[in-house]
Amino acid sequence: MLKIGITGGIGSGKSIVGRLFQVLGVPVYDSDARAKWVMSHDPALREDLLAAFGPETFDAAGQLNRSYLARVAFPDPAQLARLNALVHPRVGEDFAVWAAARAAEGCPYILKEAALLYESGAYRQLDQVITVFAPQAIRQARVLRRDPHRTAADILTIIGKQLSEEEKLARADYVVHNDDEHLLIPQVLALDVEIRKS
Repeated sequence: MLKIGITGGIGSGKSIVGRLFQVLGVPVYDSDARAKWVMSHDPALREDLLAAFGPETFDAAGQLNRSYLARVAFPDPAQLARLNALVHPRVGEDFAVWAAARAAEGCPYILKEAALLYESGAYRQLDQVITVFAPQAIRQARVLRRDPHRTAADILTIIGKQLSEEEKLARADYVVHNDDEHLLIPQVLALDVEIRKS
């Protein structure tokens, strides 16, 4: 079974591309959603997060306080590195268990969707990578429409923390163009056929 990553900068449309593959019956592991789940449900990780970031990391109901964690960790590179060092290995373990279950089901290939595929080292668990590409101006406009709580400066900060588009494209095995000029569905259909042949 092939393990393939889907990555791309914020606003590139990697989630939409992932959903198109799901329609074709391809299992997709959503790293962001699973990271939130693992942070809330892995007892050892919860303890580590509480020790590292304090009691406000979880609210009174025991739910992950994402806004607090974002305020504390994202502006501070050392704190962000600390958070990533705790979370990324656990997500990697969760993915490995999920992938083994899909292999047992006989899936020809699976996808792992992750914004920080290279930055987290998660690409090392994968056989190939799809990069979803869109020019920065288009990505910024999409995120401003999608996330009204973000400012243009917020988006530039996020982009600055992600691997450059040039580097992602250089390292990609496949590229899906989501630039408002190329149709997505034919690209995904062609890619699905190509991957199933390999």
